[in-house]
Amino acid sequence: ANECAIKVGRKYAADKKGSGCYTVITLENSFHGRTLTTLAATGQEHYHELFQPLTPGFVSVPANDIETLKKVAKETNAAAVMIECIQGEGGVLPLDAQFVKDVRTFTEENDIIMIVDEVQTGNGRSGMLYCYQNFGIMPDVVSTAKGLAGGLPLGATLISDKCKDVLGFGDHGSTFGGNPVCCAAAISILKRIDDKLLSEVKEKRAYIEKALEGAPGVEAITGMGLMVGIKTKKPAGEVVAKCMGNGVLCLTAKDKVRLLPALNIPMDVLKKAIETIKDACR
Repeated sequence: ANECAIKVGRKYAADKKGSGCYTVITLENSFHGRTLTTLAATGQEHYHELFQPLTPGFVSVPANDIETLKKVAKETNAAAVMIECIQGEGGVLPLDAQFVKDVRTFTEENDIIMIVDEVQTGNGRSGMLYCYQNFGIMPDVVSTAKGLAGGLPLGATLISDKCKDVLGFGDHGSTFGGNPVCCAAAISILKRIDDKLLSEVKEKRAYIEKALEGAPGVEAITGMGLMVGIKTKKPAGEVVAKCMGNGVLCLTAKDKVRLLPALNIPMDVLKKAIETIKDACR
């Protein structure tokens, strides 16, 4: 999905501005995938170390710094700007709302493609169908995967009217891309992500925040919806190990415990999991 999104951004720029316009601006602390091109887009050097040389033409700038982004975009004749509205692998950190809006304004004014990576945040995870909706913007390109097909492997790239004719026959595809089994699963999932489910995601988020607020060993809660980051006094890895040993699946994200429960998790199961997490944090 992200490979396709990048190709759309670069081909749009090549068609409009010439082949010398190809740089993609991403954010420091970002994560966009593990193929060579999406590794290059990822703004964390430790992911790059063993896979050099990466695909050229990517520059990472600090998150929430619109002036630096503008400066670098102009210096590099940028084709696209690619962001995650919540940096998942980077620590479950939502971007500042004003920064996201400023990126959209800048890219629109300069005919630069804005790509939002919704691989982790999409499909209801944030409490909206797509996380960018929480920020009041409309990107040019959106990538989505993970929960899209309910556990079956499927990625998709959503393209706006502005970019709908960028890719022609043969410009993108894969042998098993768009296979009917996974697409049928995705259609079923998207039908289930209705207002009721999204409301329940927000209610479960509110419960998690209330239950963990002031709990011993819990310092902060980040993220949106059921994409939850928990900053703990103990090392996050130690808390995760204890949770896993007691039947709660979670993982680390930088210095936080990261929770990504099923959106339809029953409340009694969620309450039991949160009590286990609280016990592990003490």
